This record gives sequence, C-alpha cells and structure tokens, in this order.
Amino acid sequence: MSIKTLQSKGFLDINTLEKFDTKGMYKIYDMWPQIAKESYQTNQEPLDLKNVEHIVFAGMGGSGAINDVFSAILSKTGIHVTVVKGYHLPRTVKSDSLVVVTSASGNTVETLTVLDSARQLGCKTISFSYGGKMKQFCQKHGLEHRNVLMPHSPRASLTSFLYFMLRVLEPVLPIKKEEVTESISQLEQTKREISSSNLSETNPALELAKWITEIPIVYYPYGLEAAAIRFKNSLQENAKSHVIIEEILEASHNGIVAWDIPSMLKPILIEGTEDHPNTKERWNIFKEFFEKNNIEYREVFSVNGGILSKLINLNFLFDYTTIYRAALLGIDPSPVRSIDFVKQKLADKK
Repeated sequence: MSIKTLQSKGFLDINTLEKFDTKGMYKIYDMWPQIAKESYQTNQEPLDLKNVEHIVFAGMGGSGAINDVFSAILSKTGIHVTVVKGYHLPRTVKSDSLVVVTSASGNTVETLTVLDSARQLGCKTISFSYGGKMKQFCQKHGLEHRNVLMPHSPRASLTSFLYFMLRVLEPVLPIKKEEVTESISQLEQTKREISSSNLSETNPALELAKWITEIPIVYYPYGLEAAAIRFKNSLQENAKSHVIIEEILEASHNGIVAWDIPSMLKPILIEGTEDHPNTKERWNIFKEFFEKNNIEYREVFSVNGGILSKLINLNFLFDYTTIYRAALLGIDPSPVRSIDFVKQKLADKK
C-alpha cells in the first residue's frame, strides 16, 4: 500500500507499524505503565534534603519535558521553581538553591554548562543521566549523580526518568505516594485504549493521528502547558511535522484573530477535567466561534485525578498519536537527522 493511500484511508495495522517504526519505539510505549512502576520502586535512596525554597530544573528536549512536569507539580507550593532550557542559570540562584539537571544521554552541552555553573556557585546539585559526560563530571567533582535506565531514545524514556526522579526527589516534592500509584493505574487503563494491541477506530490516539492531515494548532490551559509542549516536541521529532501551541486565555487576545481568514490549520483543544470555571467559559466561547465559522476541531480531555495523572496520561496519548502519525506518513519516528546535524556542527567547533 502506498504512503498516499495510507494517509487518505488512515489504514494502519501492526505489520505497517513495524515496517516504519524500525527500532520498535511503539513497543517501549506499550511498556510505559510497567516502566513507570519499576522506576518508582527503585531501591535508590531519596535525596537527603528538605525545606528547599528554590529549585532549578535544567534539561533540553525530552529531559526538558520532564522538568515541565515537575514545574507543574510544584506550581501550587511556596517553592520558587525555574525551568532552564539553555546555557544560563537565572540570577536568582544562590548557594542554597537546589539545581536538578537531567540529560538522558549525559552529553547535552547546554545542561552540562548549567551543571558546571551551579558547581562554581556552590549550589546544591543532583544530576540524572544514563551515564555519559555528566556522570564523569560528577564523579570528578564529587557531585550527586544518579544513573537512570534509558530503554530507548530520550523522548521514549520519559516514564523511566520521571518516576525514578519522583522517587529520589520525594523529600522536596508535594506529592503523595498515592498520587503516584494513581497515575500508574491510569496509565494502565490508558494503555488498553491506545496501545498497539488496539489498532481500531476505538483507539483515540490513532483516530487523532488520522485526523491531523495538516498543521495542528494546539490550545491548552496554563496548568496543562507541559502536555502541550511535549505534544509539540513529539510531533516534531517523531512525525517530523510542524505544530503551533497557544495558551487559551492569551489566544483570546491575539491568536483567535488569525481565524478571520480561511486556514488549513487543525485546532486541537486540550481540556482539563477540573479546569477553572473561567477557562471552561473560554473553551465554550472558542468552540462556539469554531462552529459558527465551520472550523473543524478536536477535543482531548485529561483523565480525572491529580496533576501527575493528568499530565503523564496526556503525554502517553499524544506521544502514541505522533508514532501513529509517523507510520501513516510512512516515516520512521526514531531518526532525528536534523538534530544530529546541529550536534555535529557544535562538535566540529571544539
């Protein structure tokens, strides 16, 4: 069957999925609930640190997506949280700040630079990686480091790192074990709906992948920003597709105007089951606007439960959507040649 036919009919079976997903990324996603459970049950000792007032989470790409989840978890606490996706620590960082750096490969140049800056400032630090230069750097300078398994590419290893880190950072996180257990149980339920064992019209991830025939524009509430960012990143890396994301309240003051003329964009609305009443009102206004203007859109709702359950299950659904989208396009989701090009250029300058 040709790629054009795959796109037009939305046809996808396990043989087609395996044909294009040459490194079996989907198989890792089928194991996400199990990986999450095993990672959280690690025998690693939690970080011996309490009463932290400022935490910096540093990481790029898939590691940065993990840090967005932690920022959301901590958003309703008195802890000052900064997420760094780049080379520089904020000026608010002091020696009593905790700097958490994550690099799945352990070789991310931006994150290594942040770690070195934190060391020079005398900050409390802890790093997470699957070895690499980061582990070597920490061993050389006597810094706290934890080795995390990476079952596939960094982006597919989100649950491995996230739940391992949830366990280690437990003393400084306002999240109960019951909430973690709840999120894993929800993952198991979501898996039954979206995994490769259900390549039917009842699979919401596959149906969304079929619907995204043009560039999607993803609207989200502030509390679920981490899910929107992750969806964008995964569509770009797995399906090699452009995507736009906009916060729903801000879009009411600018982005909605772009719909005054016909567009090929495909609106996707990420709605939380417990969104603020003002946010729910805005969703209703946007949907009324789309319907009056004959603009087709899709809604994706979070699961019930805590912020961890909401975000990790949205990530699960959206990541699988991007794998299915890649297969429907006849694309292998694993290779990231453009990123390799950038990394090689940076290496050549040294």
